Amino acid sequence: MKSMTGFGKSKLEINGRSYNIEIKSVNHRYCDINVKLPKSISFYENAIKKVISANVSRGKIDVFIDYANYTNEGKAVVINKDLAKIYIKQLKELAVEEQLNDNINITEISKMPDVLQLKVDENENDIILNELMQCLNNAVENFVMMRSIEGEKIKEDLLKRISHIKSMIKEISKNTTGLMDEYVVKLKDRIKEILKTDVIDESRIAQETVIFADKSSIQEELTRLDSHIHQFENLLQSEGAIGKKLDFIIQEMNRESNTIASKSVKLEITNLVIEIKTELEDIREQVQNIE
Repeated sequence: MKSMTGFGKSKLEINGRSYNIEIKSVNHRYCDINVKLPKSISFYENAIKKVISANVSRGKIDVFIDYANYTNEGKAVVINKDLAKIYIKQLKELAVEEQLNDNINITEISKMPDVLQLKVDENENDIILNELMQCLNNAVENFVMMRSIEGEKIKEDLLKRISHIKSMIKEISKNTTGLMDEYVVKLKDRIKEILKTDVIDESRIAQETVIFADKSSIQEELTRLDSHIHQFENLLQSEGAIGKKLDFIIQEMNRESNTIASKSVKLEITNLVIEIKTELEDIREQVQNIE
């Protein structure tokens, strides 16, 4: 199990080239990858995203890449002469129109956009890609490891909270024992108090007891809660992205808790349900951090 928050970095210096990669992530409903890298290697963006998406299922991931190439190997400076001539022609025409000195310096022309271009040999690009992937894989490994460590901490906390909920469900089950007998006694006492007589219609008492039992029975809800808890615990031990499934189970557990609360005829049960719902809300917040 992995957390959606994490950080990983890696640095590589080789053959006059330097790579520095940082990966950060926070919670997100889907997998959203943003890559920030220098223009000179921007064409590797899709390859970088593929590596990240192969290791991450959910989260907003930001990848920051610094790259510097201090070697001249495989590089060549190319002058775009056609473009330079256009600049010169336009500048001379402007000088005539505005009656300016048309003494144009070649150095100034070289500073014009796209006149000087740095070309890199294709073989050099392959080398750079291999080195970049080497640094990236190392950063991803550190990144995933941190998410796994955080995930284990969350798992420990969730297991403790679920264990607490299980103990409260047992308490609720204990509080339902003898509930019918208590109701019958209270009903008879109430009838005697109102009618001022000891003569009681036992068939009517039985009928009212059946109606009460039908309205107040929470055994089905407790059984479903136990089932949801079992599913929750099994998911915590599984691999892969489980955050959305856990969130769904928590919603179902909340629904069953609400039904128990609405049927509750005993203060002890109501108080236990409130405590369960409080614990479920804390669990739900933690689940939002799980991949």
